[in-house]
Amino acid sequence: MAPGDRTPGRARPRRSGTSPARDFGPGFLVKLALMALINALGVWIVLAAWNVGSYGILAGMVVILLAVNIVYFSRRTLPMKYILPGLIFLFAFQIFVVVYTVFVAFTNYGDGHNSTKQDAVEFLLIDNERRVEGSDAYQVSVVEQDGGALGLAVVTGSGDVRVGTAEEPLRTVEDGTASDGRVTEVPGFTILERGAILERADEVTELRVPLSEDPEEGSLRTQDARNAYVFRSALEYDESEGVMRSLVDGTVYSPSEDGFFVSPDGEQLSVGWRVVVGAENFVTAFSDQRYAEPFVKILLWTFAFAFLSVVTTFLLGLFFAITFNDPRLRGRKIYRTLLILPYAMPGFLAALLWAGLLNRRFGFVNAVLLNGAEIPWLTDPTLAKLSIIGVNLWLGFPYMFLICTGALQAIPEDLTEAAKIDGAGRIRMWRSITLPLLLVSTGPLLISSFAFNFNNFTLVYMLTQGGPRFTDTSAPLGHTDILITMIYSVSGLDGSAPRDYGLASALSIVVFIIVATISALAFRRTRQLEEIN
Repeated sequence: MAPGDRTPGRARPRRSGTSPARDFGPGFLVKLALMALINALGVWIVLAAWNVGSYGILAGMVVILLAVNIVYFSRRTLPMKYILPGLIFLFAFQIFVVVYTVFVAFTNYGDGHNSTKQDAVEFLLIDNERRVEGSDAYQVSVVEQDGGALGLAVVTGSGDVRVGTAEEPLRTVEDGTASDGRVTEVPGFTILERGAILERADEVTELRVPLSEDPEEGSLRTQDARNAYVFRSALEYDESEGVMRSLVDGTVYSPSEDGFFVSPDGEQLSVGWRVVVGAENFVTAFSDQRYAEPFVKILLWTFAFAFLSVVTTFLLGLFFAITFNDPRLRGRKIYRTLLILPYAMPGFLAALLWAGLLNRRFGFVNAVLLNGAEIPWLTDPTLAKLSIIGVNLWLGFPYMFLICTGALQAIPEDLTEAAKIDGAGRIRMWRSITLPLLLVSTGPLLISSFAFNFNNFTLVYMLTQGGPRFTDTSAPLGHTDILITMIYSVSGLDGSAPRDYGLASALSIVVFIIVATISALAFRRTRQLEEIN
């Protein structure tokens, strides 16, 4: 047989590896394009992090890029190709958030302590600027940059045209033109007419154009959009000693452990910086009278609300599930559809709807159903709590109805038939067969429902906003606040109090520990039910 002949019925041995044409097929080209986009996005994030000094994000992004390229360009990491995206999102949206929250809880991050010491120094120098007595007046033109930012253009004594914005210090423009000591044209800028200046009068009077990169040299400001004056700070920062010095009376403000510049007699400047304060926020949460007493009341109410919400919604949902699981009932599909309608409505919209229905004077419940009665459903402490539980029952029982219906239908009929043959009654069958098997299926969902209601921010905030308020504390907290709404109020995001992200993060950690502990104990308990299955 010739060397090139093939033996009939015999397959040729397969070569190891793949051909170059197969390696660089359409699939590989698509993957290459996607990876190019991912790498471009990653490099952009790295550069942005480098520019703002976020070196933690920079390092994390570099690690992610290396991992992605190694995994998706290697043939030996097939399982990791499916796992890696989930791990990245887990790190970015769970682990990082938790770690950062823990970090913030041990700092004084909040109003007056929003950034670094260097940022605080720059702000104080700018905030304390005063007009330099006897300084020359500049004939100024108000200009608008192509991006919409306002700026000032002036002519120096030597005839140079200089222009700057709040973000860019004054710089000389070679192609600028001026007439009678006033700028008439600046490339890249538009000279605003009087009408346009009047429309943006507040922006013009608040505009501050730095003279240079050094904030201590001051800035140029105008009040009438025609004449500008040099303003310099009444403070001076001594970088060698790290202190702030008043140029008016010579007072020296030294940095304190709390992140403020403080004078020898205890006076502190208005703006500070973030510093680590240890467990101070946790001590404040449990010892400060503004928060300690309301915290205990809110904690007890949070447990009661979460527990009663789970119990009431589960029992009502179970009742309807048993009722509509009876094959003798006609029209079960229609009834089931009607029962899940509350579950189909967005939670925040339903809460706002009920807030209107329960209005004391104009709500449908009082005005129509109760013939004009003025019952304070949302302003009385006890009635407000009952209203929240009632509204949550209306919102939550369809979910329990669905899971209980599925759990009941999943119970094997041969078990119930065998129990009947053994002479078990309905109550015995329910207690020994139906209920244990039902709890095996619904136990984890009840735990998750408890955790959800423990942090049910939407219902409480949209219905009562935590009110009515406590009368024995200055903190903006109320009788229907749960821990998550308390955290929101303490953080100051709603404008009811100064922002205190450190204290809010400390309370968030407390909530996390409570929910995690309860969930762990409850899941351990539900494992015992699995022995029945």
